[in-house]
Order: sequence, then C-alpha cells, then structure tokens
Amino acid sequence: MTQTFAAPRIESEPLADGRLVLRSTELLAEHPISVVHSFRSRSEVHPDAVLVAERVDDAWARSTWGEMRTLADRLAQGLLDRGLADRPVMVLSGNSRLHLAVMLAAMTVGAPVVPTSVAYSLLSADHAKLRAMVDLVEPGLIVAEDTSFDRAVTAVRGQRVVLSRDGDIAGSIPLAGFGADPTAEVDRRCAALGRGDLAKILFTSGSTGTPKGVLTTHGMLSANQQQMSQAWPFLAEEPPVLLDWLPWSHTFGGSCCLGLVLTHGGSLWIDDGRPAPPLIGRTARNVLDVHPTVYLNVPAGWAALVPLLEQDTDAAASFFERLRIGFFAAAALPQQLWDRIEKMAAEHGARMQMTTAWGLTETSPAATAAHFAITRSDVLGVPLPGLELALVPVGEKTEIRVRGVNVTPGYHRRPDLTRAAFDAHGFFRTGDAGTLADPEDVTAGLLFDGRIAEDFKLATGTFVSVGTLRPTLLSAAQGLLTDAVICGQDGDWVTAMVWLAPAHAARVDRAGVPEESLREELVATMRRLASDGGGSSRCVERLLVLTEPAQLDAGEITDKGYVNQAAVRGRRTDLVALLAQEPPPPQVVVRS
Repeated sequence: MTQTFAAPRIESEPLADGRLVLRSTELLAEHPISVVHSFRSRSEVHPDAVLVAERVDDAWARSTWGEMRTLADRLAQGLLDRGLADRPVMVLSGNSRLHLAVMLAAMTVGAPVVPTSVAYSLLSADHAKLRAMVDLVEPGLIVAEDTSFDRAVTAVRGQRVVLSRDGDIAGSIPLAGFGADPTAEVDRRCAALGRGDLAKILFTSGSTGTPKGVLTTHGMLSANQQQMSQAWPFLAEEPPVLLDWLPWSHTFGGSCCLGLVLTHGGSLWIDDGRPAPPLIGRTARNVLDVHPTVYLNVPAGWAALVPLLEQDTDAAASFFERLRIGFFAAAALPQQLWDRIEKMAAEHGARMQMTTAWGLTETSPAATAAHFAITRSDVLGVPLPGLELALVPVGEKTEIRVRGVNVTPGYHRRPDLTRAAFDAHGFFRTGDAGTLADPEDVTAGLLFDGRIAEDFKLATGTFVSVGTLRPTLLSAAQGLLTDAVICGQDGDWVTAMVWLAPAHAARVDRAGVPEESLREELVATMRRLASDGGGSSRCVERLLVLTEPAQLDAGEITDKGYVNQAAVRGRRTDLVALLAQEPPPPQVVVRS
C-alpha cells in the first residue's frame, strides 16, 4: 500500500531584516497546464466510471466521466456559437451536475468561471453583493438551476443570456437546448490554454465589505493539485472518493475538493447535508452509501457530524471503513473535537490519519500541509513544493507571507488592492500569524497564531490572540457551544458572546437569560479554560449567550459557517456593552 504522506524536506533561511524564509527542498514535478486537461485525459481512460452524483428525488443521479465530457464539450460549443467564450460565465447555483458541466465547458474554451455563493441569491434580502459582483465582472452568461433563483436572476440579468436546467426560468435557455455537436474549435481552444490564463474569478466572503474577486489562473489550480499529490502520494494509486457539501463558490470546495477528484480520476458524491440540524442527518445517511476514502470539511461540519457518528455505530463504521484522510481546514478545530474523532477512528479500526493544511483563496488554496503525523489541531504543516513562506515580524506577532506558483496575481479590476497585497519582496501578505512548532526543527511545521486583524489588547496592554483563544474556549465547553465571539478590547478582562449547541438552545429565555443549570455549565466551562493557565489573555471572565443567529446580509457569517468576529461585535455593540456592565445583568454569566 502506498504511503499516505510523503516525508517533508524543508530548509530555512534567516534574513538580515528579521524574516525567516521556509521552503521545500523537493522540486515541484511536471504537471498539466490546467485541471481541465486532467479531466479530459481521465475521461478517455475510464469513461464509464462515476465522476459525480447528486440526490434527485431522494435517489442518487450519477454522471460518468464520459457523459460529463460529452456534455461539457457540447456546452463549450454552445458558448462558442453564442459568442460567449471570451466573457466570464457566472454561476448562481450550488453544487450540481449542471454546475460542473458548465464549469468544465467554460474552462475548456478559456471563459473564466465566476461561481457565486448561493446565499447571495437565496438568503440575501437585497442582492446588493450579488449585483456588485455582476457589475465588477460583467458576465456574458448567467447560470441558475431552477425557479428558486428567479429573484436573483431578475436582480442581475439585464440583457445577459441565462441558462437553466429545464428552461423554467422566464427567458432562459434550457440545458438541452444550449449545446451543440463540438467542432474542432473546442479542442483548439483547449490546446491554446496557458498557465497564466484565467480559470476562475473567486470571490472572498465579503464579510467586511464588497467581495473581492481573486484572479485564479489555470496554472495556479493545476500546480496546487500537483503540490498536494506530492504531499499525499497515495492519490496516484487510489483515486479519491469524496462525500462533500463544501460550496464550489469557495476555494476549499471548488478548487481543492473538486480539483482532487478531477486531477486524480476519482468520484465526488454531492452531499445534500449541511453542518446544521436537521440537514446534518442527511450527511449521516449519505455516509451509508458512499464510504469516502478522503473526507474534507470545515470545523463546523465536523462539529455537527461527530455527535451523530458517536450515536450511530452503523454510520460510523461506514464512514471509517475506507477512510485514508480525515481533513479540516479554513478555521481552527477545537482540540476536544479532534480527540473525539481520533477515539472513534481507533474504535472502528480505521487506518485514517487526521490532518490539515493552511491557505487562502489567493493560494488556490493550499500553501502548507501537515503531511506527517500530528496529534494537535493547531499545526498548519510545512510549505508545499514550489512555494516559499516567509515569517515576518509585524507588531507583536509574526505574519505568514507566501510566494510561489499557486499564488494569485491579484484582484480583478482592483490594482489598488493588488498593490497593497504584496510586499516589496513579492510575498503575498496573508494576515495570518504563525510560529514554529519547534524552532530547532523546521520540519515540525508551523502553529497557527491567529488573524492579526482580529487580535486586540486589554486595558493592561495584554495582547489577546482571538484565533487561538476561540477554539480553546470551544474545547473547554465540551460540546455545549457551537461558536464564540471574543470581546474585551480596551477592557479589564476577556469576555465572549457565544452560541449554544442546538440541543441546548431551549435553556435560555427570549431575553437571553440562561436557566440556572446552564449558567452552572457555562461557569464550569470558563473554569476549565482558566485551569489550562496562560494568564489573563487566555481566560474568559464573562459569557453572554446569543439567541439570534449570525446574519449573512450583515456580514457576520459566510455560508460555510465562518463567523466574522469584528462584524458581530460591530453589529451587536449593545450586547458587547452588557459584558462590561456593573453590576452584570442577568444575561451575563460571570466566572467567579
């Protein structure tokens, strides 16, 4: 059996200005120009294998590699025939076979794909962010699955061509009527693709303002898949089987997860579950059918799934049966949750190795990977081949900056943002902080040290690392909480606003006052946190339970469940003030 991980080989170079540069000594191997080239090659090798499946009327509807290749080529010809092959293609819909076919068709002929968060179409009240995206990229074609997108399409269509699955959106072209038999021009356009050509414009969450369009080239995506291939060599012999819900409008789902399958000839079963009740139950049901070999999720997804697997031994046995990699990224995983996953894996005799990586939309996405055995969830791993990582002193922290083949050239039509994003040495400023796990051994990797912009100081001058304190608090809560917003800037102590796990939601009244037993459990949580030591910056002295969920339109959360700390504090200043009020009101739980 091929080993799961390749042993990291890392060198470091301290520079006179205080920067420390880390890089892999392993060269990036040759790789295709684009992921679409990998797709076309794989479709000819095993045309009858399942590429993608989705739930339709509660049954799995499958498309093989050959079927998807035929459909993608026909749609590519449709783009050419309508003069749309040189303009961006915007997709409003979520993950689906239609979405994948359109994405592959556009990339085949060189039209940049602009997948947008479904939340901006279906959950937004005013579609302001969606309209801002359309104004920025000026797509020639808008793709929407069905009539549930009517309002969003009306808000942005203008004179643009609209494609829908069945043509039931007024004025749209149905999928069956859009394509045509491919001519030689489809192959010619694909052969002419260069590594520097745009494959996608991926929008960041926009939680602090209008979303930014990250330029994502074919070369970035293909290089990043090669980087992960060298970190996870088993993929060369074991095409990955994924059960995955992560939205393709984000780099994690659309570039990493989908890219793994397209590059390595695997299959992706689109999970119709989500990390929230009752949808997470669908994930547990789907596990019984799919038996994934690689499972990738955000911490919120793991937090929702783990309790169900702990209660359902059949689902857990199916989940761990073939699993090689259990993976999380994009936020810190509470250590207590990590330990529960490892415990279940051991109970089911799984060969799974839990791991993580770190990166951003701008790094397409992985910049580092922990391709070695780890036991703690704050390890970010080591730089991947073809990328340099610089640790740069910024204030009281060390910022992680990156330079390499998988890093974006900038932001769409925003030269000002592009200039500000890179330092004088050409390294991209990530805004994340990191430290060496072992200063004497760079192969031990980096530890996450929070987001520099999220951190703050107490009135005493003590520095509070929000990104590291938040998951520690959630671990101390032992499943009682789903998320937390750390507060206390310029105050005397650290406080937090928290959301209860769904099973405990009824234990707080409409005014936010917890029942006495819940109050005792919250006090116990803060005391467990304090018992770990670390001084005032690592202790939470007061908690306030939030009864209103984080709001998408207000920029408090993304559709993947990432909470923007500053946005929540800014929108709920009255609640933040309650945490500092003397005497504390009944909504506030005090540690002492």
